[in-house]
Amino acid sequence: MSAHDPALESRALQSLGQSGAAIYAAAVDALRRRSARGAVVDVGCGTGRLNTLLGDVATSYIGVDAVRHDGFPAAAPFLAADLNCDPIPVADGSADIAVSLETIEHLENPRAFCRELVRITRPGGWLLVTTPNQRSLVSLGALVLKEHFSAFRDGSYPAHQTALLDTDLRRIAAENGLQDISITFTGEGRIPLTGAFYPPWLSRALPRTLSDNVLLLARKPPTSPSR
Repeated sequence: MSAHDPALESRALQSLGQSGAAIYAAAVDALRRRSARGAVVDVGCGTGRLNTLLGDVATSYIGVDAVRHDGFPAAAPFLAADLNCDPIPVADGSADIAVSLETIEHLENPRAFCRELVRITRPGGWLLVTTPNQRSLVSLGALVLKEHFSAFRDGSYPAHQTALLDTDLRRIAAENGLQDISITFTGEGRIPLTGAFYPPWLSRALPRTLSDNVLLLARKPPTSPSR
């Protein structure tokens, strides 16, 4: 890892190391629907909560983050890395599933980061990335009224640096030659100007508009057969 950087540590700790329950549920559901299973590398792992939810999806688990958050499982392997500067510290093709929940928006170069996720994923393996949904009513309303997306207000900067649309995620996946690209939404979203959430049936009926987060799942092409 790069030399100790107090500013980096402060930004990393600002997130408290956890995502919302709907994000974890959507990620695990997406992997199960594709029958994904194997060695998981969780990049931007935070407290490692995903590890407790994967069940038989994960045959092994490694967490990677800028700092080891309180609550990260004592028995789970952890590797430190400044994801703005350092390569993800695992070997090429070592992950059957490379996961990064609510991390890409914290980084200066999302395309370079996704190339790293592709590098560490074995041929035929899966990449899963989530980020705030900039197309939600909450986010678009903030853009119109306050000139920033809702997750990118002044108080969230510089922890949140890079806003991406679902279109950007799809393009990045295609640029990396990924296959079976799918974009889904968490089906949970806040009602503008309130702390309340839409009824689940409504946010699931209009997921792009009423979900707070978006999920990319894509597959690295299998190795071409030998001749």
